[in-house]
Amino acid sequence: MQNRWVSFYLLMAFLFTSACGQGEVQPVSFMVFGEPAELKAYQDLVAAFEKQHPEIKVELIHIPSQGDYRKRLAADLVGGEPADVVLINYRRFSGLAIKNAFEPLGPYLEKSELIAYDDFYALSMRAFSLNDQVICIPQNISSLVAFYNKDVFDAAGIPYPDAGWTWDDFISASKALTLDFDSDGRIDQYGAGVEPTLIRVAPFVWQNGGKVSINNALTLADPLDLEAVQWFVDWQVMHHIVPNAVEEKAESSESRFINGRTAIYFNSRRLVPTFREITAFDWDIAPLPVGRSDATILHSDAYCLPSASKHKQAAWTFIEYANSIDGQTLVSQSGRTVPSLIQVAESDAFLDPNAKPAHSRVFLDVIPFTLRLPQQANWADIEEICDEELQRAFFGEVSALEAMQSAVKRALPLFTENE
Repeated sequence: MQNRWVSFYLLMAFLFTSACGQGEVQPVSFMVFGEPAELKAYQDLVAAFEKQHPEIKVELIHIPSQGDYRKRLAADLVGGEPADVVLINYRRFSGLAIKNAFEPLGPYLEKSELIAYDDFYALSMRAFSLNDQVICIPQNISSLVAFYNKDVFDAAGIPYPDAGWTWDDFISASKALTLDFDSDGRIDQYGAGVEPTLIRVAPFVWQNGGKVSINNALTLADPLDLEAVQWFVDWQVMHHIVPNAVEEKAESSESRFINGRTAIYFNSRRLVPTFREITAFDWDIAPLPVGRSDATILHSDAYCLPSASKHKQAAWTFIEYANSIDGQTLVSQSGRTVPSLIQVAESDAFLDPNAKPAHSRVFLDVIPFTLRLPQQANWADIEEICDEELQRAFFGEVSALEAMQSAVKRALPLFTENE
């Protein structure tokens, strides 16, 4: 009799445990970076996903600074405890993917009933593939564009920048819009603002026929590359249409644009949610001024699944949803991204005529001549060297030639370090 009761209790315990297991909520951690306006887009995405998938609970980890985010991600990957889903820019992707830091998502994508390879812009998919294998799924396909203050142009009687405007047009307009209103010898309004970094100068190098990098070496000291770099550096050292080092440190060009004291500011789609909060003036976007040919640079992030994740299937379910029509529509409506999903990019979710910028289609029009930087294991370190040297030239510490020769020399060992 006693054995029967023991068996009964064991059976009930098994059934209870099984029932609990079937209803157990699976945890997924999702780490992102960005400003508060960007964070809201991801919060909305998580909320919508959890409503559709109550069996999965997403912990959203927000690291505001991209620099701090990269440090945290690197430490987490080394420690073997990364978030289950992480955002990676394609310029940082290769070095980690080569080390097998991420679970390849190609096999998951092939089985998906929600999304397929051909649903996305090919350029963005190639940026996150390695050895013809899809590793991560891109969420966006942004590019570098010119944000401009329409009120400032109107006040000066200068036509808005538009497709086909040239390098000379840009310099001419920026000079006319760099003004000392109270004649105290200090510039109150700058014609332009830009970060003196490789990802800002590279499109102009390509427009001039330069390469940036080829055959495992930088080409920035070659004649065509250097000519474009010199033109870029001259914005500050010759034309003074952008702040000098002291002024930039006192107030960033991004802040100056938001405060209405910069006419043209170069950046990607990422800042649209922040700029939509501007109420003091009207603004829009234009493609880059054109040199010898059209070119701009890819800005793209992807959802990646770290190999060390303990919740791979649940993580993929989230990535799949985030890159579905519903998921990309949600994030797109925030203004944060240029959708990598073609159907969403061509929809009112992105091309909303009632939401700024009025000319969002510019981001789609430039895709045919959008180029990307090379896939190279140490590219993040190479780019850091380039940025350091560009800043020295941009702020007048050394000549453009000296800076680029130094960048080429310093970067060369990094191209062959892992061969």
